[in-house]
Amino acid sequence: MTITRLAPAKLNLALHVTDRRANGYHDLDSLVVFADFGDQLAFEGADGLTLQVDGPLAVGVPMDDRNLVLRAAALFGAAKGAAISLTKHLPHAAGIGGGSSDAAAALTGLAELWGSDLPHDEAILALGADLPVCMAARPTRMRGIGEDLAEVPRLPQMSVIMVNPGVSVPTGQVFGALSDLQNPPMSPPIWQDFGSFIHWLAQQRNDLEAPARGIAPEISDVIDALEAEPDCALARMSGSGATCFGVFEQASSAALAAARLSADHPNWWVQAAGLLKA
Repeated sequence: MTITRLAPAKLNLALHVTDRRANGYHDLDSLVVFADFGDQLAFEGADGLTLQVDGPLAVGVPMDDRNLVLRAAALFGAAKGAAISLTKHLPHAAGIGGGSSDAAAALTGLAELWGSDLPHDEAILALGADLPVCMAARPTRMRGIGEDLAEVPRLPQMSVIMVNPGVSVPTGQVFGALSDLQNPPMSPPIWQDFGSFIHWLAQQRNDLEAPARGIAPEISDVIDALEAEPDCALARMSGSGATCFGVFEQASSAALAAARLSADHPNWWVQAAGLLKA
């Protein structure tokens, strides 16, 4: 039996840093959504636990216990075996939750393969702050360090373009460059249609975008290119970068814009996608 899972790209459409705890963790208030595009994982029964990584963005992905997929598998106990295949379509360390989404997919896929219960919530959160929201994989308001999840109104129909300029932006440096660690939270998430959603979203922020732009000026180039697309309703950076996104009402407009950006910037990673809503 082979179990398969999609590990979708995670986008922080808004990300407010509201405080810093004594232990160094930051309190966030974020609208998180998931693209219908991501990495692919497959799981088969085996005597031991192995991980094979392939795909267009496999280079540089660790295949030892630094990989969150193997660390997720270890939460079930050492006695279980599986042959895991990970096909990387998402850039790693890119602000779109690739490793966390892979780990979440591994947890649900291995639980089905082994007929096991999922590990305890505390163990999942300890694996990574993004794990709980990646386990949900639906539009969510995420607060605290990632443990406080709340439903949001149904999103209107829309598409996105995800663009990564191929630069590394260390998360620790981005948080370290924040000028203010106590910022206002998001406004209450209220919208009825695409227009009112964009109006709401434009009033929110990504507090990590300014420090990330200072570390990697290429982020500004990406956002400028997205904003220059005639049908792009809003462009912003996701997470701690360097991936940015543009929001489009129509999938056809997003696809055409992605094709133009790919042609104009062949060294950028560009992907158009829809959003998962459930």
